[in-house]
Amino acid sequence: MKKRDFGMMGVIMALAWPTMLEQLMQTAVQYIDTAMVGSLGTQATAAVGATSTVSWLIGSTVSAFGVGFLSYIAKACGARDREAARRSVSQAVLMVLVTGVAFTAITLGLSRQVPVWMQVEEGIRDLAARYFFILYLPMLPRAASMIFGTVLRAAGDTKTPMRIGVIVNLINVALNFLLIYPTRQMSLFGLTFTMPGADWGVIGAAVASAVSFIWGGVHITVKLWKHPMVSPRGQSIRPDWTILRPCLRVALPNMLQRFGTSLGYVAFAAMINSLGEVSTAAHTIANTVESAFYIPGYGMQTAAATLAGNAYGARDGKRMKALARMFIPIEIGLMILSGGALFILAPGLVRIFSSSQPVIDLGTTVLRMVALSEPFYGFSIIIEGMMQGVGKTRQPFIYNILGMWAVRIVGTFICTQLLGLGLVSAWACMIAHNLLLFVLFLLTYLRGGWNPLRHAESH
Repeated sequence: MKKRDFGMMGVIMALAWPTMLEQLMQTAVQYIDTAMVGSLGTQATAAVGATSTVSWLIGSTVSAFGVGFLSYIAKACGARDREAARRSVSQAVLMVLVTGVAFTAITLGLSRQVPVWMQVEEGIRDLAARYFFILYLPMLPRAASMIFGTVLRAAGDTKTPMRIGVIVNLINVALNFLLIYPTRQMSLFGLTFTMPGADWGVIGAAVASAVSFIWGGVHITVKLWKHPMVSPRGQSIRPDWTILRPCLRVALPNMLQRFGTSLGYVAFAAMINSLGEVSTAAHTIANTVESAFYIPGYGMQTAAATLAGNAYGARDGKRMKALARMFIPIEIGLMILSGGALFILAPGLVRIFSSSQPVIDLGTTVLRMVALSEPFYGFSIIIEGMMQGVGKTRQPFIYNILGMWAVRIVGTFICTQLLGLGLVSAWACMIAHNLLLFVLFLLTYLRGGWNPLRHAESH
């Protein structure tokens, strides 16, 4: 390995590890949330999990705007144009205000209808609706966390979002502990004491999440305002179309991709919810477990997007090619390790969240199926991340929509609704979707379509 490659490896890891740690904490809290709610019974797990795909739909749509700013800011930083970076951040503030207010109105207005659309069983619809409503009351600070976190990462600061994310998750866990359960006697190191509790159950979990979201949104806004490189202080937040146009040109295909795939997740989950409580609970738990094993992939994707954008801004074709040569084997190696661990640990991990043997057996089966496809998905994640960093979001949009709707949704509809097959068949369709993405992104990589500097050898 060349000396330059060692230096680049250090930069990659410096950018990737805070994002990985942040996602690890988020996933750990998701595990704890699911386990705490799961202790209340299968109905509680189903009430929380039944609307989770709608949450992905909303969150991923807002996050897509961050991708547009990531590409613009990473290129500006690579070109050492600090003024352009700061002006673009002021437009990110405008986007937070617009998306935060708009999605607050949409989510609160539709909170009673979402469980109905998701085919949630009638007995838990009211509980699912109240959980969803409380979760989206703080949509403005949630939008700030998503978009401002991406802005900071694009500027090379992955540690600030990590630190804030860790505290957000600790607040969530602490409040869960106090709000979900009733007042009870506890023992610690031989001492018995009374632990106060609100006994709010699922509603307590929603309130805990809402409070932690508010804290996170406020604090990441303060940190951005004080940031030495990308603070929007003194900048106008009126629309500046010289910045918004290129940002939206990148963001809109990514937003449509995320919206389309997330809508697919909603349709996918609705079909699974129609299979009954056991399938819904097993699917919810398996999704929670699986998310931890994608952490290496998505941590590397953030680093790949930022560094690719920097190389593009600097017009450094050699660095762009070197980044791909380094990221791909690292990513595949990490995903082989995480997939192997998931295959081995699946039964024990599902047992953390459920004591129901049918749920444990079904969850273990689908997790071991998806574990085998993780290295292929890891390749797609890296190439897509580098394409986001250089502003190429149209092809990933086409690939993801094609895979989601032509393979996963049509396949799941045929298997579960027409043929009467169960959750295993639905997850098989999901794996087929991931394998299609691998093939399409591999062809894009081999043809060079991911790299706008493929004909450039230097600055």
